[in-house]
Amino acid sequence: GWCPLSPTGAQTTQLLVEPPWRPAVLWDRVTLTCQGSGTTGATTWYKDGQRWGQQGHDHFTVTESGTYTCDRPSTGISPPVRILNDQLVLQVPAQALLEGDTMTLRCRG
Repeated sequence: GWCPLSPTGAQTTQLLVEPPWRPAVLWDRVTLTCQGSGTTGATTWYKDGQRWGQQGHDHFTVTESGTYTCDRPSTGISPPVRILNDQLVLQVPAQALLEGDTMTLRCRG
């Protein structure tokens, strides 16, 4: 039967980061892409909690450090993504990791 808690039925807004490393740093020329249902033109962007000027676009290249979220009418507000301007960062792949997984760390400066 139908299960209301089925993952396939749970639509959420996601904020994709390219290149896919965390933490994201400004000097990587990071592109943010908002994914959710509804039309692309309905995307609303927020930077540091304030409505921000990239209205109507589902993706853009970040030029300022800060914490970004996007909002799509049908699926809501995405989890936040922080873009740092640090000179030295230890990065991990931007994917779900489980204990025992092998992963590559990047120390970059």
